Amino acid sequence: MARVPAAVTTATSAVTSSISAVTTAVTSSISAVTTAMSALTTALTRKHRSLRSRRTRRFRPVTEELVQQPNPYARALGLMAVVLLGAWLGLLIVGNVRVPVGPMNTTMTLRPSVTGGTKINVSPLGALELNSHIAPVRLDVNVDQLDPVRAQALVDHPERLSGLQDEVAQDVEHGTLDLAVRSCVAVVSGATALGLAVYRRPRRALAAGGLALTLLAASGATAFATWNPNSVLEPRFSGLLSSAPSLVGNARNIVSEFDVYQKELARLVTNVTKLYDVTSTLPTYEPDPSTIRVLHVSDIHLNPASWKIIASLVKQYAIDVIVDSGDTMDHGTSAENGFLDPIPDLGAPYIWVRGNHDSLVTQRYLERLKNVHVLDDGRAITVAGLRFAGIGDPQFTPDRSAVPGGDAAEDLAGARLASALRDQRTAGTPVDIAIAHEPSAARGTDGEVPLVLAGHLHHEQTEVMKYGTRLRVEGSTGGSGLRAIEGKYPDPIEASVLYVDRDTRRLQAWDEIKLGGLGLTTAEVSRHLPKENQPGAPQSSSPSPTTSTTTP
Repeated sequence: MARVPAAVTTATSAVTSSISAVTTAVTSSISAVTTAMSALTTALTRKHRSLRSRRTRRFRPVTEELVQQPNPYARALGLMAVVLLGAWLGLLIVGNVRVPVGPMNTTMTLRPSVTGGTKINVSPLGALELNSHIAPVRLDVNVDQLDPVRAQALVDHPERLSGLQDEVAQDVEHGTLDLAVRSCVAVVSGATALGLAVYRRPRRALAAGGLALTLLAASGATAFATWNPNSVLEPRFSGLLSSAPSLVGNARNIVSEFDVYQKELARLVTNVTKLYDVTSTLPTYEPDPSTIRVLHVSDIHLNPASWKIIASLVKQYAIDVIVDSGDTMDHGTSAENGFLDPIPDLGAPYIWVRGNHDSLVTQRYLERLKNVHVLDDGRAITVAGLRFAGIGDPQFTPDRSAVPGGDAAEDLAGARLASALRDQRTAGTPVDIAIAHEPSAARGTDGEVPLVLAGHLHHEQTEVMKYGTRLRVEGSTGGSGLRAIEGKYPDPIEASVLYVDRDTRRLQAWDEIKLGGLGLTTAEVSRHLPKENQPGAPQSSSPSPTTSTTTP
């Protein structure tokens, strides 16, 4: 074995010593830095604790005061907001019931509402709205589809239709009970769940659920107290259903052939079944031989679309006679006379009185048209089994060269018409319906005739005057004419179908028809009954207008 030279050993020892010295120096430096950082951290921690302590001492009285004295009104409003929102969400998510009603599958739902009522959606045909109750909840009934099996059973066994009213009533009763239970569960669950999410306290959450149940119970009690089964007699139709008012029967049946709610509900279900069965057509209104149908139009104001609408209504409702209470023209010039040419082809006799926009030139032109009867100066005529008398407006406002007669002229015209009505009664030919353009002139006939028709105001209204005469003011069948496009919202096109008993010649009911104005496609039909024709009302044995004190 060779020996290591002494010089190599000495060099190795020197290198080792140097590394050791460097390591010792680095270690010492790191230790010093660590010590310094530790001291700095300790100092900062003490400073932070000192500041936090002073801040806590400074705000502690205010915080304790706020905790000790919470705002009760804010808490109550917050709880109410949680209850209402939670209840609404619960109804929206789980608060509906699928109910078979006769041959149809329906969905019944409660919805928050300001005015209450019932809405029956018959998609895609439209909807019916009933003023059935006043409460902060509305009953929505969606007709989802016609069950082919149950519908075919009715077709194969028509004798079952006689018991359909009881079946429908039972179905609706069971559905309503199920809906009430489900709605209670929905509002309590929704309010409790939202209360737990917001407050994170079970006691608060249960309080929210209990309050929601109390509100629903109060709403149900209000609906029950204000329930009006007669509301089915005066529904509002929209969509395609506006052309099928036969869903609630004809005028004579309304007066005499039902036990208010159940029978009309059965009739509604039966006719909706027919609607779905034919799918592409709507059932026509079945003519009743004992009822005379009068179409009342007014204030066409040169709107050419009015003639097509009138012809359609004449066909759809089997109209017997048309009454136009004036303002067919705008300026009454001879250049406008050609506008009147479609009248003979409308499909029914046309009775006309002059309005303040119609001139004597217009009147003479109409007198020469076939199937047109012009009434003026109290002239009377019998058409379709009814006796009519009318007077033209004494004013022609487009003529700026003449001084308007004002209310005095209208009052004088009303007095002349009333005198003519008395003469007719003395002669043994009493008038059934009087016609004037201005309502102020029509008021002069109070006590002399059962019904008087007018226009001029461009909106519909009905009233029974002091001595028993009913005044029916028609809206604008021309949607206020072509001038309507000048406004932001065009006026609706309005007309009315009057149902008059052929024996008593008294008004039994009327349908108010309202179509969207120029460029719009909405349609509504509202059915109305005189108060004396409501179920249970005493029936007058005398047709004299002076014995009637009813209100519309």
